Amino acid sequence: MKKYITFGEIMLRLKSPGLERFFQSPQLEATFGGGEGNVAVSLAHFGEKACFITALPENAIGRGAEAELRKQGVDTSLITFTEGGRLGIYYLETGACQRPSKVVYDRAGSSFSFTDKDDYSFDGVFDKDTWFHISGITPAVSQKAADAALYVMKKAKENGTTVSIDLNFRKKLWKYGKTAPEVMRKLTKYADVVIANEEDIQKCLGISSVSDVTSGKLDIKSYEKLALEVKKQFANVSVVAITLRESHSADYNGWSAVISGKTGFYISRKYEIKDITDRVGGGDSFAAGLIYGLSHFDSEEVALNFAVAASALKHTIPGDFNPVSLEEVRNLAGGDGSGRVQR
Repeated sequence: MKKYITFGEIMLRLKSPGLERFFQSPQLEATFGGGEGNVAVSLAHFGEKACFITALPENAIGRGAEAELRKQGVDTSLITFTEGGRLGIYYLETGACQRPSKVVYDRAGSSFSFTDKDDYSFDGVFDKDTWFHISGITPAVSQKAADAALYVMKKAKENGTTVSIDLNFRKKLWKYGKTAPEVMRKLTKYADVVIANEEDIQKCLGISSVSDVTSGKLDIKSYEKLALEVKKQFANVSVVAITLRESHSADYNGWSAVISGKTGFYISRKYEIKDITDRVGGGDSFAAGLIYGLSHFDSEEVALNFAVAASALKHTIPGDFNPVSLEEVRNLAGGDGSGRVQR
């Protein structure tokens, strides 16, 4: 059985209730979430062996995060616990109609941000039957996190492991003196699969974007050229998947994706998602679906449609995690999107 390993930071997520503004009422909903952890959770719900590596503070909050990951079926045996530091936090205000969602980070001084690469248990965990996943959020957190990211990607490749990276540009995080392209281009040299949205490739790799991401309209044909340019500049990359979000409003999006793989260029089915419950974690659910699909399906087109369906379901579920089953994703990918009660 293939093993999936992800590496990154998990945070405490504090969200205003429903569609309220921050502190409109004296409540915040507390859950956990974070890019690579979200991917591990999705893969665990698909029945896969998923392991998440991170650093957490040795206190009740850190142990609470570990317990939640275990509850979701994720292997937490390689998590490092630190005596100092804290669990990072992000605050979320969900938008509606023309009011966008808001994210405020409070993660300075987190355990993950100052843990050295040598403090993790990376030795002996990678082989040719392993898939390793990381995102561009991790190296944006701190120099030590960036060093650890580069180190673990190199180690994975040295051991014949398939490596995927979700570029995931986060402007608010790149604060320690390095630009995203100078770090991310080094990491991408060790990736087999690149996942991105419509602006990540420009912001993380310095490759010109092909459309105005704020216009709500996407020129799908131009993405084939963009994906081929990524492959041209990074010869190690064999698959580039680009998610295409048409933001009609905060709670009404068109959702699809394209893939430039080993066998050709494919465009997915498109979902018109109205009355979005929670789009945070949508990209992570797509990444997990693609990883699963590329591991289990012979067709890259089928893998792409599986990934888009998994992510479409995530938009209906509150929280960062996407606790949907393999059967549910297959049903939607196969055309069953009526939403009728199943009895």
